[in-house]
Amino acid sequence: MIYEFIDAGRYEFPVRKMAEILGVSRSGYYRWKKEPVSKRQQADQTLTAEIQRVFEDSGETYGSPRVYRELKADGLSCSRKRVQRLMKENDLTAKASRKYKATTDSDHPHPPSPDRLNRVFDTEEPDRAWVSDITYIHTEEGWLYLCTVLDLFSRRVVG
Repeated sequence: MIYEFIDAGRYEFPVRKMAEILGVSRSGYYRWKKEPVSKRQQADQTLTAEIQRVFEDSGETYGSPRVYRELKADGLSCSRKRVQRLMKENDLTAKASRKYKATTDSDHPHPPSPDRLNRVFDTEEPDRAWVSDITYIHTEEGWLYLCTVLDLFSRRVVG
C-alpha cells in the first residue's frame, strides 16, 4: 500500500524523498514496481469482487460469517478467516439493524385529553393557541426526546 502511494505521487515528488519519509527502501519500491501481482493477490482480488457482490446483494447487512456461507453455497473455496480479512481490508462492515421499540402505549385506562380547540386551528391573534408534539430520536447515546410547541397564529416554534 505504501508502494502504491509512492507510485501515485512519483511525478509530483522524488521517489527517494517519499521512500525516506515513509520509512521504506527505494529498492523495495522498484522491486515492487517490477514484479507482477502474485497469484495469491490475484485470487484475493477475484474473491474480494465476489465478497462485494454478496455483501451488496444483502443490502450491506451480512457480516463475514454470512458472506462466507453464501460463497460456500455458490461453490467458491475459501476460509472464513480469509473472508473476514478481505472484508476488513475493504471496509465492508455490516449495518446493524435496530430493534423496534414501541414508544407509545395506546392501551391504557386513562381518558384522552379534551379537545379545547374543537379542531379549529386558525386563530385571529398571536399567543391565543399553542399546540405541541413529541418525537423520539435514536442516537448512538440512546433515545433522545424532542418536544416542540407551535403558535397556531404565526406557525412558529415558541418552545
